[in-house]
Amino acid sequence: MTDLETRYATRNVPRYTSYPTAPHFSEAVTPTLYGNWLEDLAPEEPLSLYLHVPYCRELCHYCGCNTKATRQDAPVDAYAQTLLKEIDLVLKYLGKGRPVSHIHWGGGTPSMLSRDRFLEITAKLKQSFDLQENLEHAIELDPRTVTPYLAETLAMAGINRTSLGVQDFDPEVQKLIGRVQPFSVVSSAVAFLRHQGLERINFDLMYGLPGQTEETIRKTVQLTKGLSPTRVALFGYAHVPWFKKHQRLIDEDLLPNTQERIRLSDVSRSALVEAGYDAIGLDHFALPEDEMAVALKQGRLRRNFQGYTTDTAQTLVGFGPSSIGFLPSGYVQSTPETNEWSRCVEAGILPVKKGIAINDDDRCRADIIERIMTVYQVDLEDTARRFGLPISHFDDSMKALEPLMEDGLVVIDNNRVMVSDQGRRYVRVVAAAFDAYLAKQTAKHSVAV
Repeated sequence: MTDLETRYATRNVPRYTSYPTAPHFSEAVTPTLYGNWLEDLAPEEPLSLYLHVPYCRELCHYCGCNTKATRQDAPVDAYAQTLLKEIDLVLKYLGKGRPVSHIHWGGGTPSMLSRDRFLEITAKLKQSFDLQENLEHAIELDPRTVTPYLAETLAMAGINRTSLGVQDFDPEVQKLIGRVQPFSVVSSAVAFLRHQGLERINFDLMYGLPGQTEETIRKTVQLTKGLSPTRVALFGYAHVPWFKKHQRLIDEDLLPNTQERIRLSDVSRSALVEAGYDAIGLDHFALPEDEMAVALKQGRLRRNFQGYTTDTAQTLVGFGPSSIGFLPSGYVQSTPETNEWSRCVEAGILPVKKGIAINDDDRCRADIIERIMTVYQVDLEDTARRFGLPISHFDDSMKALEPLMEDGLVVIDNNRVMVSDQGRRYVRVVAAAFDAYLAKQTAKHSVAV
């Protein structure tokens, strides 16, 4: 490894899909407080909605999501009925008719919901909220579950962006991660979706998986290019078996070492750019005409719990166990336990487990970190002024950046912090210089590259 890779690539730092990050959430945010925050929202401000479905038919070895395996339909159907009640519960605080600009379904496997239940829930959303004309309605999909019937269901529900969990096309890698889905399965899924007019298709790919090589990565990107998804998310596999016990099914001896992992990251990124995709921040890629690439060029790119996004809503309301929301007053997270979540909803209690109230220092640092993570630069003086803070407020952060400046990863000019081309792979380390909570926590994070 180079000296830079030794110093920075293996640092454990947050992904910064929020600030403050989730390890700092606590039970100080109660259902009552969350209800007050909902009631305080400006009625004209657009909302973003996230709905979490915590079920899969089987667990993939690499998965880090909050989900459980079930072969039965009954638990999923019961979940859907409770989700409808949770929407009604939140509406008691929000009121009907709030404008909504984005809806995102995650999991788990949201498509495990039956057609009747899925359409019932989407109809409920349409009746309860003012869905904006330019609404993005997205869903995460397991390609193995996509059939002509499901594609038709999604179109009927108004879905207009789909995200397929591809990860890797190599058959041996797929066996090692417990996710066997031949190229023909993914190709058919894409065809079924496009036949229903669902043209905005994302692929999720991963590097750092067991058995991956530069050759398999290039082949995966080549096959991806042939299917022409409009966006690609490229995530580094986070091996956290102490947190996700099923990851113990992965043979650690087959995982790439740090140097190999860095090389796989570089090769996959280069291959995607050569395939015609614009690099978007840390881990996303988009065709030049895609809304995300346009948002980057126009300085409108955002970052939230779904990663890089074009969603400009200042409020995200989450539904379902483990879902996270953010509001002007702070962050909230629902209990991850499905049974506990259900009991709370049935009792008429907002199923909040924890969260964090934020102040102007948090908001300012969140803005700084988001700018660094999206456009690789931020005007510190201008940002501090907008939040009523002196530039000296960030003296400690500037000091923390000094080693990165010496290593050529960061340039500072007249209080403008700019991440160099060389420093972009370590952008999370740069952002961490502005994290006032990081030194206080004991939570483990994934490595920077």
